[in-house]
Amino acid sequence: MKAILCLFATASLSLADVSPYVSLQEEMKQAIARGNAWLAKQQKPEGNWDDPEIPAFTALALTAAVRDPNLKGAERPAHIKTGFTWLLSNQKEDGGIYNRGLSVYNTATSVTALASAGDEAYEAAIVRARKHLINNQWDTGEKGKADGPNDGGIGYGSKNDRSDMSNTYLAIEALALSKKVIEDGKHGDQPDLDWGAAVSFLSRCQNLKETNSSEWATEDPKDKGGFIYGPNESKVAAEPDANGKVPLRSYGSMSYAGLLSMVYAKVSADDPRVLAVKEWLGKNYTLDENPGVGAQGLYYYYNTMSKALAAAGIDKLPLENGKTVDWRKDLCERLLSKQREDGSWVNDNGRWMESNAVLTTAYTVMALEQIYYSIPQR
Repeated sequence: MKAILCLFATASLSLADVSPYVSLQEEMKQAIARGNAWLAKQQKPEGNWDDPEIPAFTALALTAAVRDPNLKGAERPAHIKTGFTWLLSNQKEDGGIYNRGLSVYNTATSVTALASAGDEAYEAAIVRARKHLINNQWDTGEKGKADGPNDGGIGYGSKNDRSDMSNTYLAIEALALSKKVIEDGKHGDQPDLDWGAAVSFLSRCQNLKETNSSEWATEDPKDKGGFIYGPNESKVAAEPDANGKVPLRSYGSMSYAGLLSMVYAKVSADDPRVLAVKEWLGKNYTLDENPGVGAQGLYYYYNTMSKALAAAGIDKLPLENGKTVDWRKDLCERLLSKQREDGSWVNDNGRWMESNAVLTTAYTVMALEQIYYSIPQR
């Protein structure tokens, strides 16, 4: 587990930079403990959290639980094992961990939870679940060629639907975090994602004409470099540009998901796509909203922000005005200020299920843990 928790850690901050985090780290540990304690109380007698038809709720709660820095050197509470037992009971013949559809979303979040646990007993299940995710990568024509806009991406689990940035990023993250399970070869030869096709799909979701030939891609500074939900549509359409075309508006959570996916796909930090999304994120940096969609998906946004900036090794995010921002400190303080008295978090805007406190609390605890583990130690 330690390797996964340290995966995003950066070592570029000086001692002077680390010192301001000392008190914040203690506050984070307390907030994480309270958040996980609240989540533990929400567990059902059967071992799951919230809707049993959506194992992702359980997977997210378990990921938050096993990454808790308060458990370092201590035995894990019994409810965690009960949760994993329930989660694994939902694995299907095709390797997916799901019930009422949404097989990729549920399986990806489950693989991340299982990999985060670092328990050898879960490896066989992880190997099977990885295959399910890989098998759901779209390829509608000649292998290695993008014959359609969905190719290279991953959707909710139906080839009759579409690929999208959210499911693609979650699958990429799960495959990256669980890769160590198959690297030693003890599970035999294992398939892998077509990473070249995946990067092509990511490019088709980015507002960057330099690498995206889609008609909707725009050079408008408001959107250039950011990511949309998918190449077929966006959650939000912008106004027509000067040429009468309607560009698809870039927004925050998908732009952080795009950056994180590019990092995991090993796209160079000097690549124009990576440079462009970092520039967009700097120009649109805020914790008041999910840029482009307001309060919708705000906690998903906080969660992807923490993972993407840590994975990219960004200690101070450059802003539009030439200044930089300590995103760790900013985000940590914002999340601490939003914790409710009972230890939970919730979004007043219910879009994308964020009125569900189990979901938003898991997102927030995971974000705080990400920040905590990415701060270089003395």
